[in-house]
Amino acid sequence: MNEDKDFLRQDNNYRTLKAFRKAECMYDVTYYFANKYLRTGDRTIDQMVQAARSGKQNLAEGNIDGITSREMELKLTNVNRASLHELLLDYEDYLRVRGLEQWAYNDPRCVQTRSFCKTHLDSAVFRKKIQERSDETIASIAITLIHQCDVLIRGLIEWKKRDFRKNGGIKEEMFRARKDWGRRNGANGVYGRKPIEPKTPTQPIQPINPIKDKDK
Repeated sequence: MNEDKDFLRQDNNYRTLKAFRKAECMYDVTYYFANKYLRTGDRTIDQMVQAARSGKQNLAEGNIDGITSREMELKLTNVNRASLHELLLDYEDYLRVRGLEQWAYNDPRCVQTRSFCKTHLDSAVFRKKIQERSDETIASIAITLIHQCDVLIRGLIEWKKRDFRKNGGIKEEMFRARKDWGRRNGANGVYGRKPIEPKTPTQPIQPINPIKDKDK
């Protein structure tokens, strides 16, 4: 079975992706934030939670669908980015309409938050920390996570594009696997089929005697 270990990339594990782990942190922070600081019945709660969920789930779905469809993998990964930017706008709107501060990039608080988010990928850590923070701080943490996740996803998309240009899609992968199987098993031909050899007659072919006049 070792000869087939690279066929269809069955060892894919989206849980090991940094982008997925960061998206999970972002989802947990958003779920807590929306249910704590937005009023019950506010449609924004569902919209924010669903956008955060989409930002995580599409990474997983795209990673698995990519086993058989590189096109679908790229599409879902980019849908993930769109969901994150929708969520980003919700956080920015929350801060703006309530007169809260959105930290500048060089603000020491923002610098410290970026450093913390960069080195922590365990959602349990964020769930614990945010319970001691204000809504302004939690929103800033979420915004930082979204930006960092977006950078990782853009890098993932570029990597997938380069991989596609180099190795092609599932059809090319199947062709190479079939051809390699034929080579390993001593077969010839494009798809590993041995060419059909012409059969040798078991008895010599008797010549046909010409028709004589008396036989007419």
